[in-house]
Amino acid sequence: EVTINYRHGLPVITLTLPTRSERCRFTVKPTVTTVGAFLQDVQREDKGIERAEVFATDGSKVSDATLMEVLLMNDFKLAINNTGYSVSPPVKDKLSSEHATEMEDIKSLVHRLFVALHLEDHQIRKERELLQKLDHLKEELLPLEQMKARIMKSADAKTSRLLWVGLALMSTQGGALAWLTWWVYSWDIMEPVTYFITYGSAMAFYAYFVLTKQDYIYPDAKDRQFLHYFYRKSKKQHFNVERYNKLKEDLAEAEESLRRLRQPLHLRLPIQEINDKD
Repeated sequence: EVTINYRHGLPVITLTLPTRSERCRFTVKPTVTTVGAFLQDVQREDKGIERAEVFATDGSKVSDATLMEVLLMNDFKLAINNTGYSVSPPVKDKLSSEHATEMEDIKSLVHRLFVALHLEDHQIRKERELLQKLDHLKEELLPLEQMKARIMKSADAKTSRLLWVGLALMSTQGGALAWLTWWVYSWDIMEPVTYFITYGSAMAFYAYFVLTKQDYIYPDAKDRQFLHYFYRKSKKQHFNVERYNKLKEDLAEAEESLRRLRQPLHLRLPIQEINDKD
């Protein structure tokens, strides 16, 4: 007969060794020990055992890699040499709630000890990695930032010149219409001219909307022209805008990770000590 009892939270399997005809107890760790390891322990204890296997109740063989914790959930058959034993493990829920509570307390204590011993080293190592990453990203971004500043300055200057040119053309147009109206021709002649000029301007604004899907609003039009000059200048000077944006995103992500790592709740330090470290 094969019996299974729990002692100190661990299953103890008691069976009769065929050679010596004596009862022997095997204490297993269900979450670590496999079926194959248990059978090997049985064979090492009795050298006369030539065959030891475990079968499910339906007759299928249980793999040696199966954990004992899984095996002990259901009934099974233990075959030693030519003898078979039907085994019915006790229900694990019968364990006392007091013992289960003690096990949970021990697990919690081990977890807290592990965190206390390794958290600080992990945070220091992670902080060092983030600082190195920040230095590397800033080193890569420095020449790109300088090139971007030059391109933006050139694009802003061209956009401003275009705005002043537009103002000059509108002033010239207004002056020419006034001169033609009062000194050369009369209003009767110039009125249709001004009408078609106004209608042509409306057509131009409508064409802008058709092409850009945006209303002709002066700040938006200025920004659009600025971006046009910026990208054209970037292409000429081989400024990789996508790579620059990717580096900026990586830099922001690394800075955010470092900020979160240095939070007092993560470091478990008072705020004043964090400020002193910074």
